[in-house]
Amino acid sequence: MQTIKTAAVKDHSMDLSISRGPVDIPFLLLTLLLLSIGVIMVLSASYASAYYDLHKETGGNATYYFARQLVFAIAGVAVMLLASRFPLTFYRRLSFFVLLVSIALLMAVLVVGTKVNGARRWIVIGGQSIQPSEIAKIAVILYFSTLVCRYKNLMGTFKYGVLPFAVILAVIVGLLFMEPHLSASIIIITIGAIMMFIGGARLFWFVGGLIGVSGLFVVAVTILQYSSERISAWRDPFADTGDTGYQIVQSLYAIGSGGLFGLGLGQSRQKYLYLPEEHNDFIFSVICEELGFIGAVLILILFALLIVRGYWIALHSRDRYGFLVCTGITSLLAIQVILNVAVCTNLIPCTGISLPFFSYGGSALLMQLAEMGIILSVSRDIPEKKTVKKRKRSEK
Repeated sequence: MQTIKTAAVKDHSMDLSISRGPVDIPFLLLTLLLLSIGVIMVLSASYASAYYDLHKETGGNATYYFARQLVFAIAGVAVMLLASRFPLTFYRRLSFFVLLVSIALLMAVLVVGTKVNGARRWIVIGGQSIQPSEIAKIAVILYFSTLVCRYKNLMGTFKYGVLPFAVILAVIVGLLFMEPHLSASIIIITIGAIMMFIGGARLFWFVGGLIGVSGLFVVAVTILQYSSERISAWRDPFADTGDTGYQIVQSLYAIGSGGLFGLGLGQSRQKYLYLPEEHNDFIFSVICEELGFIGAVLILILFALLIVRGYWIALHSRDRYGFLVCTGITSLLAIQVILNVAVCTNLIPCTGISLPFFSYGGSALLMQLAEMGIILSVSRDIPEKKTVKKRKRSEK
């Protein structure tokens, strides 16, 4: 498949002479609204487990998780606004370095990483735990966009349109499998495929890639015991409600208890030491229980509006690199929202996927808001594009 029409836009991302406009206000407001609701839900979902100090870190402080999330949210907004100030030339030049750092951290986490529930996915730097897979996601988007722009007329070939991308994905996914982190592997492979597709790689190669990834998934499920257990629990969670099916059963109880209008903010019953990861991976279940079907749908509508606006910014971006980066980040956001909701409702096997802006986690929240800042940076060039067109018409 040849490069799609949008990608045929001239590449002006290295032009520093063009002035920039304001950020996209609808996208900014939607992000801040979702972030505000998310911080409130962390308080509501976490105070029971924080009070009982289940993870031996809160000291019985019921607002422990909320206070930390609020601090990171404020810092994240500052990071987002700062990221929106840098032109895309900055991110393009930095993309290879970010990729190298992400690979180095993925290698380091295998040696000095913190082990939780049998997996090494976190590394402590400066007293703060970070998940290198989060950095790897944005690294793939930024560097793949750079490669697509570099090989824009050669993306239909295997040497330039497939091989360099496949090598990078193989290295990153191979390191993730050693942690193991199957959900992050799936997300990064999907994002990589999306970037290659919109970049103009031939459809033929995706068929072969799909076969290869499917085979890899089967091998992973066979080798990794926890993966096969989660698939069994997904197929029939009520077969073992005390062990493998416990998480999803409690999640379904929470969702069902909420009904149409919910029990009320702060009134969840499942968060009282029944539902595991109630302020993290399963916070959407608490949302359903407290705000009901209507509240959950309204939040999903806000996410949908944010995603649609992100794609709108991508389609109106000034250059090809902005289009690719904005599409990649928006797709990443959409994938994570869909997968998290699917896990909570047992549409797919249970995996460790957080809900953007809602799930507790300081470093992840900072990364998500930094990514929103990059999209806002792309949006700052859109008004200038319109001004240039008007100027050209007047000159004629």
